[in-house]
Amino acid sequence: MVLTPVLRAVVAAADDGPPLTPDGDEARRWAEEELSKPTYDIAEPTPFDRIARAIGEFIASLFNPQVSGGWGSVLAIVATVAVVVVIVTAFVVWGVPRVSRRAAARTPMLFGEAEHRSAAALRAAAAERAQASDWEAAIVLRFRALARGCFERGVVDPPPGATVHGFARAAARVFPALATRLEDAATAFDDVRYLRRPGTAELYRLVAAVDDDVAAARPLAEVPA
Repeated sequence: MVLTPVLRAVVAAADDGPPLTPDGDEARRWAEEELSKPTYDIAEPTPFDRIARAIGEFIASLFNPQVSGGWGSVLAIVATVAVVVVIVTAFVVWGVPRVSRRAAARTPMLFGEAEHRSAAALRAAAAERAQASDWEAAIVLRFRALARGCFERGVVDPPPGATVHGFARAAARVFPALATRLEDAATAFDDVRYLRRPGTAELYRLVAAVDDDVAAARPLAEVPA
């Protein structure tokens, strides 16, 4: 226990001589001086404590069946109904919170890499690389545009760890008429991206044509949300 100076003086006086017995006024003054110190402020409730206590007492009073001759139960029911009405109104106005699978809802991953660009932006970047005869980069960008376009349309949602051939198989279920060409485009991507084989204008045109045809095709069925 930490002794304040006044208490230490009292203890010291008690040790040094007979008990110290102040008169009434002196004792009152000592007590007022002692209790006015910041040491005792922590015992005082804060404004937040008072507000919280008042709210708690009000809520408890609503469920007190003896308030105003039984009106407490009625008030509790009314308060509960009001809360339910507010919640239902919020759902009607703003709808049920949903987790979107669109690109804006999460960081899109394409074949193990984060990709924030839209399909249109990827196609433009691929065309720019093709004009510079950088066929490897052009092929990679155009295939990524193909995958991104399917993702934006909501017809194929490849998981973050999906390979290009895994994507091609998923897309083939939605566009069965393009199944073989999708596999050819995925092979072209694999060749230049991972096997370091040289890209060519012919391979770029193959991937670009598949991307164009997929973008124009009507999906057989959409992937469930």
